[in-house]
Formats: sequence, C-alpha cells, structure tokens
Amino acid sequence: MEIKAELVKILRERTGVGLMDCKEALKHANGDLEKAIEYLREKGLAKIQKRMAKKARDGIIAAYIHTGGKIGGMVEINCETDFVANTKEFQDFAKDIAMQVVASSPLYVKKEDVPPDVVEKEKAIYRKQAIEAGKSEKIAEKIAEGKLEKYFQEVCLLEQAFIKNPEITVKHLLDDLMMKTGEKIVISRFVRFQLGETDMD
Repeated sequence: MEIKAELVKILRERTGVGLMDCKEALKHANGDLEKAIEYLREKGLAKIQKRMAKKARDGIIAAYIHTGGKIGGMVEINCETDFVANTKEFQDFAKDIAMQVVASSPLYVKKEDVPPDVVEKEKAIYRKQAIEAGKSEKIAEKIAEGKLEKYFQEVCLLEQAFIKNPEITVKHLLDDLMMKTGEKIVISRFVRFQLGETDMD
C-alpha cells in the first residue's frame, strides 16, 4: 500500500525515528499510526536491550522547586554520552522526573529496590484483610498479589502514572526516550525535600 508523506511526517514527529524506519513501520502496520508506533517501540527497545550491559556514566542532575519554595526534588539521570545528556529532550525528561518526585512522593526508583521484608509485610497485610473478609486462602493470595501491584504503582517511581499524562507510566516515558536516543538511560537516584520534615525533630 502507498504510505502518504504526511503520515510519515506525523510518525517521525511523534517518535523521533528516522524517515526510512517510519515508512517501514507504517507499511508493517498497514498505515495504522498507533500500531506503527508500537512496532517502532518494540523494535527500538529490542536494540536498546542489547545495550543494557553498557555503562551509563554521563548524564545530569536536575532539580525542581515547587512554587513557594516549600517542596523540592533532585534526580540523577544517567546516559551513555554527553551528546545525549546535552539534548533538550534528555534535559526536559530529567526536569519532568524531578517534578514527578515532588508531586508523587515515590519511595523507590523501581520494584527491585523495595526491600523483600517490606514486600512481604505489605502482602501479609493484604492477605489477612482478604481472609478476614471471608475469602479463601487461594483467593486471598490473588487479591494480595493485585494489591501489591497497586502498592508498587504508588511507591515506585517507574511504576507511577506520569503526572503530565496519566495514561502512561514513567517507565513508558523512559522507554520512549531510550528508543529516540538509542542509548541506555537510567534514573539512578532521587531525593525529595519538604520544609519542616527532618529526622532531627
């Protein structure tokens, strides 16, 4: 089928991917824009996966201070090269993540960072609640697993809904940036400050 230039242009603007790859994706998706985006994402992330063993030693530290100066956040985002670190897209992403930290108060970057004892404690609470509500052990276990996923969505930065577009997660946003830059990108750490919150009280 013939792929219209306007459609290729739209796909390129939305994904940042090269012209030929956009044409190939649209042909593969029979002109369906959303399917073409998904195809490019899968293909791009497959390439990125091969780079995950590489060191991401470059990057930036970004900060966001909420209006009034009562709450602030800082993040360290790493990539492979200073070329990518200096791009507007990368720096905008870092600022967005700092804002996300301030707005959504995550406790960990990813699921794997949650201590096993914390996971087990949360799961035990959910399981007990389900059993007390009259559910069988088997059903209670499934309910606990489901609630645990919701817990991760609340406390893990990568699992949270992105504040500027709740239809996607922060991980989705990160994956898209890696696809566009062709580099491994890592949210290494963050810190959130709120006026009056201190361990010294």
